[in-house]
Amino acid sequence: MQTSDGSGVDSNANSVNPTNDARHASNVGDPLTQSQAEFWYLVECQGCEELAHSLKMIHDLALYHSDIPCDKAEKSALFDVKVLWEGFEKMGAKV
Repeated sequence: MQTSDGSGVDSNANSVNPTNDARHASNVGDPLTQSQAEFWYLVECQGCEELAHSLKMIHDLALYHSDIPCDKAEKSALFDVKVLWEGFEKMGAKV
């Protein structure tokens, strides 16, 4: 998705979270912290497909069923939600 100035909403300059670049992710080989393990337990209990569906619904409600204009920060946040739901969809497909 691009903004009116041509830059992508997922660029770090427009991001609500400037560390959204995947290169900043934790090393896959590192053990999970307690809070990370608890989060993944909740994800497994809720179900990846259900979480993906809920996030997609929230994204679509905010983007397509609202008359409130979105600025760069809101567009970036919506993109972050999209990244999450697509990740949950991929995780659900592999199960």
